[in-house]
Amino acid sequence: MSAIISRNWPAPAKLNLFLHVNGRRNDGYHELQTLFQFIDCCDMLDFCVTDTDELVLHSNMSAVVADNDNLILRAAKSLQQATGFKGGAEIWLDKRLPMGGGLGGGSSDAATTLVALNKLWNTQLSTEKLAEIGLKLGADIPVFIHGFAAFAEGVGERLHAVNPNELWYVIITPDAHVSTADVFKDPLLPRDTPKLAIDTLMSQPWVNDCQKLVVSKYPQVAKALGWLLEYAPSRMTGTGACVFGEFTQQQQALAALAKLPSDMQGFVAKGMNRSPLMVRLSHP
Repeated sequence: MSAIISRNWPAPAKLNLFLHVNGRRNDGYHELQTLFQFIDCCDMLDFCVTDTDELVLHSNMSAVVADNDNLILRAAKSLQQATGFKGGAEIWLDKRLPMGGGLGGGSSDAATTLVALNKLWNTQLSTEKLAEIGLKLGADIPVFIHGFAAFAEGVGERLHAVNPNELWYVIITPDAHVSTADVFKDPLLPRDTPKLAIDTLMSQPWVNDCQKLVVSKYPQVAKALGWLLEYAPSRMTGTGACVFGEFTQQQQALAALAKLPSDMQGFVAKGMNRSPLMVRLSHP
């Protein structure tokens, strides 16, 4: 087997352009309706196929490597087990996306690992099978594997390709780590938003059902969202903590970012309906 390193596999962030909580299922999971769109900001991964079945992860963030339950290693192990592949991989993660912000970085890293190793190991699983493996690891992983902007239902696994406007976003990353599990366990979370047809949802104002609860508990999120609303329609993504404002032009977004208070952090990103991972997959 080759010891050549396959470089620059992107793991893009996502935004939930809206997020509705429709109810809680008997298994404890929640029924959702949400709209996923990628942005052009990514973690980057490199892979080297090895002769032994060992899986080794290196990262510029020590917390990632120290996590024995890391999603990247779990994804690689799941692909080994599903295919019976006898080799392994050495993996390098350049972590650029904020952790725990609702941008899906960990799920995206796992999805890129499945997609890249499926190609590099030549295990030839279908996209649907990879998504099935990914879903067992996390509800957001299938959308990253399929690689298209999507309206999602169920726990986020039933996907319908859509083409929302590819806007420019100012994304603020408050200094707060919001636990997704805690948000969905909270008795004050609204769980009764009616399910609506996709055409209705795509044509009405977009909201995030988790936003009011998170803003009430995390003043940093409230402050960031309050500032951003002065400049553009703005919402929280996922269960937070990141918030985003919508701009039609890059220059507008950059002008707003230039006014960001010194005690906040943020960046400008472009919405993408096709994941940069799909572009990379088509290259050697």
